[in-house]
Amino acid sequence: MTTSGPHHDAGALEGADMQIFVVEDDADIRSLLCDTLATYGFRATGFMTADAALQQLARQMPAAVILDLGLPDMDGMEAINRIRARGSVPILVLSARAHASDRIMGLEFGADDYVVKPFDPREIVARIRSLLRRANPPDAQAGADEKTARFAGWRFEPGSHRLVAPDGEESFLSTGEATLLTALLKAPKRVLTRDHLLEHGGRDDTLDRAIDVRISRIRKKLTRRDEPTLIRTVYGSGYMLTAQVDWS
Repeated sequence: MTTSGPHHDAGALEGADMQIFVVEDDADIRSLLCDTLATYGFRATGFMTADAALQQLARQMPAAVILDLGLPDMDGMEAINRIRARGSVPILVLSARAHASDRIMGLEFGADDYVVKPFDPREIVARIRSLLRRANPPDAQAGADEKTARFAGWRFEPGSHRLVAPDGEESFLSTGEATLLTALLKAPKRVLTRDHLLEHGGRDDTLDRAIDVRISRIRKKLTRRDEPTLIRTVYGSGYMLTAQVDWS
């Protein structure tokens, strides 16, 4: 495990001392990412294997996780699933796989963003900042997100991204998924265009690139056998939540 603390330079305050886990088996890439993140004020901790990161994650939830898909001990998609099962921490995937289907698969498993190797480490910092801005909204918005939405027997807590099924089963949404579901829940039985959903997400390019994938993933989470879909696609217009919503 490689740990790098913050550097005391002009960018030292930009990361607000947030903890970032870097899960990457290549020692050079891992060190480069940890050092770059530290330069911008983040506390970066590196792990060579998914198992080591998961063990630490059970003790401490970081602000975000940077995860290589090509790890030696565990399939990257399984690692995403296991991280997501523990919480809504933003996940930025690194991969040498540039094919669109690989990127979509990563997002379908619950990642928040996807970067193809080789990359500029400063781009990683920018992507992490973008994810953290959406995961940690301004105080005014955060206060509103403390409310719980109840609809068709489901409960959703925007602040924690926790979704509770009618039978009590819990799951956590990614930051992008939570942003989209919150927008739908705030305007039930209304068709929301892609532009509206993107504006709700702050016009974040990570949301723009994957909005349809994330809507599909939310719909699957909300689907129960012999029950109508709660998110309807209105072709040519957008998406609509079909249930009544109570906020309290």
